Amino acid sequence: MNTSTQDAVLLLDPVNKGANFKPAARERGLAIVSVYTLEPAELHGRWTSHAAGDDVTLYASEAADVVEQLARHPYRICGVVPAMESAVQLAEQVAEQLDLPGNGTKLALARRNKAEMRRVTQAAGVRVPEFQVVHSLDEVPEAADRIGYPAILKPTTGAGSHGVTLLPDAEAARHLEDQERRDLFGWEVTEWLVERYVRGREIAVNCFSFEGRHRVVDMWEYRRPDDADYDLPYWGSVQIDDTDPDWQRVEEFAQTALDTLGIRSGPSHTEVKCSTDGVYLIETGARLPGGPITDQWARHSDIRPFHDALEFYLDQGRQPRLIESAPVFRAVCGASAICNEKRPGTLSVMHGMEEVRSLPGVDELLVTYQPGDHVPITRNTKTIPLGVWVSGASQEDVMITLGKIRELVTIEFTEQGES
Repeated sequence: MNTSTQDAVLLLDPVNKGANFKPAARERGLAIVSVYTLEPAELHGRWTSHAAGDDVTLYASEAADVVEQLARHPYRICGVVPAMESAVQLAEQVAEQLDLPGNGTKLALARRNKAEMRRVTQAAGVRVPEFQVVHSLDEVPEAADRIGYPAILKPTTGAGSHGVTLLPDAEAARHLEDQERRDLFGWEVTEWLVERYVRGREIAVNCFSFEGRHRVVDMWEYRRPDDADYDLPYWGSVQIDDTDPDWQRVEEFAQTALDTLGIRSGPSHTEVKCSTDGVYLIETGARLPGGPITDQWARHSDIRPFHDALEFYLDQGRQPRLIESAPVFRAVCGASAICNEKRPGTLSVMHGMEEVRSLPGVDELLVTYQPGDHVPITRNTKTIPLGVWVSGASQEDVMITLGKIRELVTIEFTEQGES
């Protein structure tokens, strides 16, 4: 029986950016109990050192199993944190069983499964694209024909644009031989959304909520160089501010979506499309946003993303700092994703790297592939050859820097073409 009085935080899937919750918890004097839910081959293949910094490492994907395993260890859990999108629903289930802060389990599935998210929000009057749920890729053509083209196909429990596919016409809907059969977390996909493609600006809204009050801390616009339809939004992105003509309606829409999904406490990341007939919900994640956002917050604002987020997950009896006052930004933030949009090949060299590093406003380069590596067509966040985090004194400065990066970087292949 667990009789310990040593306090600990329970982190679910603290990998990638989510691993930053570990040092944040240490600074609060908390022990770290981590639970990993990811498919084992994906977990051990991509994150071989995932258990580094854990006091206890557990592997489970069901709440009852998590609670049973916790009882064998001498720690008092003070908060349950979904450190990655994969753990959003499970975190609520465990928190409720442990009587810890959370948003409850009534709408937990709708905060994780995009099909359920669509059903719940649509029923409440929140505008969503017309959609149909399918359980086999063989059902996609009929569903897309009914909805109309262009359409979007996406797994209902994925993330990072993994498996998201633009269907420009009926021919594309009938040729899905290369469609991903596993989601970003390694699990087999058994359900997809087929939905109408919404044209318009795509904006990400980052919030922190406490007792039903929502603080919008910033918004980022995903930008592409033309009006072409897309399934991968990560081309270039930049912060917008409250002088933007869409800010107010997007803020109100996002807050309504959070209320509808029962997100009363904690961080959230909501993506919307601003169309000529209104704002549409694309999805809401009941967790911190990923990079580049949290990285740039840490560099250029008074937000300490993982430290501040912990305040919302711990039962501390006071209002978190980010609810009391708006964050202060010292620069405008942005990011560029250099993608391979032409054809796969073996990387020879990525030209322009040194020149990019020397550009004013370039904060960080993330290089995914080295010479000799096979580089696939970029379809998701795992296959972006180069990410560049940038900042500037104004939005215009950031856009100029993003433009220079695109002029400087080219990818050369030794076979099967070049980009």
